[in-house]
Amino acid sequence: MKLNKAISLRIEEIVKEKNMTLNAFSKLVGVPNSTLDDIIKCKNETVKVRIIFEITQGINISLGEFFDSPYFDKESLID
Repeated sequence: MKLNKAISLRIEEIVKEKNMTLNAFSKLVGVPNSTLDDIIKCKNETVKVRIIFEITQGINISLGEFFDSPYFDKESLID
């Protein structure tokens, strides 16, 4: 899968783990709902690291913890 899809799946996973709606998650992390929606729908080929950083800060995890997922295994990602 492409990196943007892996990020999308990881965000969806975290939202589900938090038992939140995307709108509530957006407010928690301080990232506009429209931005998160675009990421989840893979509307962009890339996602700014700043956005991922804001998400991780909002839920008190490190960037390493965000990317510590099978979605980001080298074997899972394609160019």
